[in-house]
Amino acid sequence: MFANVGWGEMLVLVVVGLVVLGPERLPGAIRWTSGALRQARDYLSGVTSQLREDMGPEFDDLRGHISELQKLRGMTPRAALTKHLLDGDDSIFTGNFDKPAPGAPSVEPVPPQPDDGEPRQPDRPPFDSDAT
Repeated sequence: MFANVGWGEMLVLVVVGLVVLGPERLPGAIRWTSGALRQARDYLSGVTSQLREDMGPEFDDLRGHISELQKLRGMTPRAALTKHLLDGDDSIFTGNFDKPAPGAPSVEPVPPQPDDGEPRQPDRPPFDSDAT
């Protein structure tokens, strides 16, 4: 439950508790909090075992569905788009367009044009100064 709380955060909580509650009431508050957490953990494990007894094998199926929902909950919009619409090809996001997508047909590169010594002008549409 508190897996993300490190020692630094615990120290800050103790100092804040010491300032707010004072040194006389802090040990009692810590005992009460740890007892409440222990009681909640025991209650939740009892509920889990009761569900497992009542549901039988369907409980494992339910846990499978819940784990799938957890995977979807942790998915970012980019990962969802990549997985479902682009079949896992994230080259549109990474800018790696040289690598073909998995399962895509390979495209041959266009051979370079022979150089006749004159600089090539790019093909541009004619410029019409009256139109602008």
